[in-house]
Amino acid sequence: MTRVRLRGSLQILLPLLLTAAVFGIWDLVVRVFDIQPYVLPAPRAVFSQIGTDWDVLQPAMFQTIEEFVIGFAVGVACGFVLAVAMGQSRILQRGLYPLLIASQAVPIIAIAAALVIWLGFGLTPKIVIVALIVFFPVVVNVLDGLTNVDRDAIALARAMGANDFRILLHIRLPATLTPLFSALKLAATFSVTGAVLGEWSASTTGGLGVYLLEQNSRLNTAGVFAAILLLSAIGIVGFLLVAGAEQLATPWRTRPTPRRLPFRRSRGVRGRAVPASIKGGSS
Repeated sequence: MTRVRLRGSLQILLPLLLTAAVFGIWDLVVRVFDIQPYVLPAPRAVFSQIGTDWDVLQPAMFQTIEEFVIGFAVGVACGFVLAVAMGQSRILQRGLYPLLIASQAVPIIAIAAALVIWLGFGLTPKIVIVALIVFFPVVVNVLDGLTNVDRDAIALARAMGANDFRILLHIRLPATLTPLFSALKLAATFSVTGAVLGEWSASTTGGLGVYLLEQNSRLNTAGVFAAILLLSAIGIVGFLLVAGAEQLATPWRTRPTPRRLPFRRSRGVRGRAVPASIKGGSS
């Protein structure tokens, strides 16, 4: 138990220590080489910029988070449903898979210009851009999970009288969880990039992407790095939330046996009646 707790503590402390080391090296480089603030600001200048512009950064950050969350959810839902449909129909899979691959060859920034014409300025084109970024990896990974299901498990289920719906519900869909969460962890970070691209293409006010462009035009490098740090924080939090959901949904990946609670075991031992034959009594 102590070793498990120590390993868990290291998993938390090690990234924090490495992050602190990166900021320390960053500050040391700025000091030693006397780098000008407009080239590379010191970390304290970036955090000071965040504090100074917090009244502007806070609503911009919430707007970017809104685009990120809604677009992420829409992309995951659409990608999952399409992957299940393609997994159930070979004709649909063979017809749509080449189109999905071809769609990824088109730069998302090129699609963004068309989305502004079709959907106008506002929240909708940004959500669509984020959803498009999330959509493809979800479809590919879920489809791989559906096509690589253990055939013996399916044959056993059919022998026991299970229909196609029960096989899908109890065998095929659980098999997609591991590849699905692999795609979601990638999409959680890519979605932040999609939200920024959407703000650059289809936004006139608000969002960290717009704030970043404004500070860049003013040659305020500290403001640019402040936006970058907040965007990185959003991506990290999104990744951690997906990783936490993965631990809950797929406990067999980290623990091969079910967790046994000590109080249940002790209760069973203490509360168990002793047979009369053991006591030495006779009826």
